[in-house]
Amino acid sequence: MALCLRAGFFGMSDISLRAWSAVIDKARARDDIDEIFFEASAVKSFADAYARSAFHERWLGRYLTNFPQNFTVALTHEDDREQGCVAGYLAGCLKDPRGTDVFSDIAHFALFESYLDRYRAHLHINLAPQFRGAGLGVRLMEAFLKDVSAAGLHGAHVVTGAKSRNVSFYQRCGFQKLDTAMRNGIEIVFLGVRL
Repeated sequence: MALCLRAGFFGMSDISLRAWSAVIDKARARDDIDEIFFEASAVKSFADAYARSAFHERWLGRYLTNFPQNFTVALTHEDDREQGCVAGYLAGCLKDPRGTDVFSDIAHFALFESYLDRYRAHLHINLAPQFRGAGLGVRLMEAFLKDVSAAGLHGAHVVTGAKSRNVSFYQRCGFQKLDTAMRNGIEIVFLGVRL
């Protein structure tokens, strides 16, 4: 991500969306994605390296490993010879989280189980700070929801902190607050969009 900061201003026309399979330098992209992930996370400190790694795997890594076909990367264009840096990403899944062991450790799927038949697809989205507020998140979301619809699904959801700054972003993308619950002393909200 530091390369994006040094490279100067990028307009939205200077950023392309690519499926993970089309990313050429995956090692560099992973470094950028990890930096964006931890910068955007509400959790900033970890007991040790194992706890940090487990957190990363839980909220990002499993999507990239198990569902790379639903992982989209927003890349800047630096020049024709070199891949730009990652401006943001969307990690998605079209499978019912109840039907796979991949998500068995995430309690909020059980808390909101009654909604999952209608809002099966789920996602996480993060942008580097300098790319927020300019429409890039909406572009990533539109691409994902197009894939959700093309797969014959009629809804997608996200779960986030009820007071998180991203709630208003999801609402601008058409998601509605459908339910709340308490998890580890924090109010979380289930937001869904019908397609």
